[in-house]
This record gives sequence, structure tokens and C-alpha cells, in this order.
Amino acid sequence: MADLIITISLCIAVAIAYATAALIQARYAHLPVVQLLRIPQFWLALALNALGAALHVTSLAFGPLSLIQPLGVLTLVIAVPLAAVTAQRRVTSLELKGMTSTVIGLAGLALIITTTGTTQTLAPTELIGLLVATVAVVAVLGFAGHRPGASTLWEATAGGAAYAVCSALCQTVVVTTGEDGAGVLLRPITIVAVIGIAVFAVVATLLTQRSYRNGLAAPLAVTNLVNPATATVIGVVLLGEHLATTPVEVVIAVVCALLAGLGVSQLARARDVVPGPTAPAPREDVPAGRA
Repeated sequence: MADLIITISLCIAVAIAYATAALIQARYAHLPVVQLLRIPQFWLALALNALGAALHVTSLAFGPLSLIQPLGVLTLVIAVPLAAVTAQRRVTSLELKGMTSTVIGLAGLALIITTTGTTQTLAPTELIGLLVATVAVVAVLGFAGHRPGASTLWEATAGGAAYAVCSALCQTVVVTTGEDGAGVLLRPITIVAVIGIAVFAVVATLLTQRSYRNGLAAPLAVTNLVNPATATVIGVVLLGEHLATTPVEVVIAVVCALLAGLGVSQLARARDVVPGPTAPAPREDVPAGRA
């Protein structure tokens, strides 16, 4: 019971850290990188993201991934109301519907789609291939989102994929170091992996930062959907894992994916109809001579 309480508490802390970081990033999403580097709040957002990642890794020591992964949707649950509060408005009905659909869909996918198999690492050729493929995919998606008038969800998708690759590279470095000792950190392929982690972490942060420039909820939902989906694909294709799902569970997973997609669509539409802060009614001047 104690481990369960610790796990849930850590997951809530992770969600708060990520949601707060996303809210800060959204506030400065319209600024170029050169200006961002001079803003203390941007560095605070980076620190919160790092804290969230550290707490997430810590939570894995107390609870199973099958519990921790679904609780990741708490980031969206916290971020949407928090964004509304800071904008001095209420959460709209469309935002509420979109958030609910997305959370149910993401949680359902996380609970149903599980992978089994021993923990493996990327072989050198697989690691290089993954890096090359990721650079190509992220570049294409990032370019698509950078065009004038393009949807910010392109960049959110690229950011989610980059985060997933970071996780796969981290797993390879951590597992290899645990099995063969710290000496592996001096191997050329391990150095390449560490550089890849650093580069993709920065790229993912900047892409998600830009994706928030027209609103927070929809890009955040897309990132939270693409990240685990990409990680699952990497695990099955490269790390020897296989899907532990029955045909019925696959059908349910498809329904959950469609529900999550509907939620993202609703959140994207909500960006165009979100009301601004309610201005106070003008005070009528009292004519002279009246009490």
C-alpha cells in the first residue's frame, strides 16, 4: 500500500511539473529561441520538465509501468483548467468535452496496449538507423508545421516522437551501463546515444514550445498521444517486445484511439472559440445631487 501511495503521489507531482512547464512555454511560444534564452521563466520551464522526467524515473522504482503510464494523462487534466484560470476565464464546454474524450482515449490505450518481453537495448546499427529515421521524420514534420498558416499539431507530433526516441536511447544507455559497467560510457556508440538524447531533448522541447503558440490543450494532447505510441512502435520493431493484446483488445484500442482523436479535434476547435477575460461592467456616473 505504501508503494502505491508513493507511486500515485509521484505521478501527480510529475503531472503538475509538466503542466506548469507547458503553461509557461505556451506564454512565450511566439518568441524566437534567441529571445527565449534571455527569459528566466523559460529556464524555469526547462527545469520543471527536467524535474518531471526525474520524478517519472523515480516512480518506476515504486510502481509498475501499467499504472504509471495511464496516470500520465493527469498532465492534460491539470493543464487545461490551469490555463483557463491564468486567463481569468472558465473552462468552456468544448474544452471539457475534448479533455474528457482525450483523457479516456489515452488512458484506455495505455491500459489495453501492453508489451511483453525482456528488456533489450538497441544494437549499434539499430541505434544509428533510429537516429537517421528520427532526424528525417522530425525534420519533415517540423518543416510542415513551420509553414505560414500550418497547423501547430505538426510540431506537436514531431515533439512527441522526439521525446519517445529520447526514452528509447535512455533505456539503451541505462541498461547497457547496468550490465557492463560505467566503462561503456566511453564507447563511441554510447557517446553517440548520449549526444542523441541531448539533441532530441532540446529539439522536442523547442518543437512543443512552438506548438503552443495558438493554444495549449490540443498540442499537449497530441504530444501525450504520439509519445507513448511511438515508444510502443520502437519497442516492438527494435527492442524485441510484442503486443500482449487479444483481437478484442485491439478493437477496443482502435476505439480508444478514435476517441482520443475526437478529443484532440474538439480541443483544436476550442482554440478558436475560447472567450477572453470578462471585463467588468462600466460603472455609471451618479448625477450630481443624487444620493
